[in-house]
Parts: sequence; structure tokens; C-alpha cells
Amino acid sequence: MHAFLQHPATGTEAPRFLRLTLLPDLFGGWELLRETGRIGGRSQLRRELYLEQDEARAAFDKARDAELHRGFALVEGST
Repeated sequence: MHAFLQHPATGTEAPRFLRLTLLPDLFGGWELLRETGRIGGRSQLRRELYLEQDEARAAFDKARDAELHRGFALVEGST
């Protein structure tokens, strides 16, 4: 599952983005990857590990909803 969110550009700066990806890992757990940055610039990648799929899905939904509340718009997403 993934979601790509984008925040509108302000002034001369490039728009900000957030990519959320939820994947199963090799040990039966789940990884939530958060990549943030400016389009065309550097980005930062954070990885969170979860043992249960429900817990990982709740973290994914919470992260997505928090950024939507902050003014980001959902550009692409899948479940």
C-alpha cells in the first residue's frame, strides 16, 4: 500500500512531498516507510517497524490523515 502527498509550492521554493509505503518484511512484520522532502531536491527516509498488520495500517492511516490535515493533498494512493 502506498500514498503520495504533495504540499503546494510557496514562493520560489519547490513543492514539498510525502511518500508513505507499507510493506511486509522478511520476518513476518511490517515496515512503514516515510520519505519526505522537496520535489527535485534531497529527501529523508524514515523506517518504522511493526509486528502486526493492524498496528501498521493504523500508523499508515494516522500519518496520512495528519498530513492531509496540515494542507497536503493526496496525489496518488492505493490500498
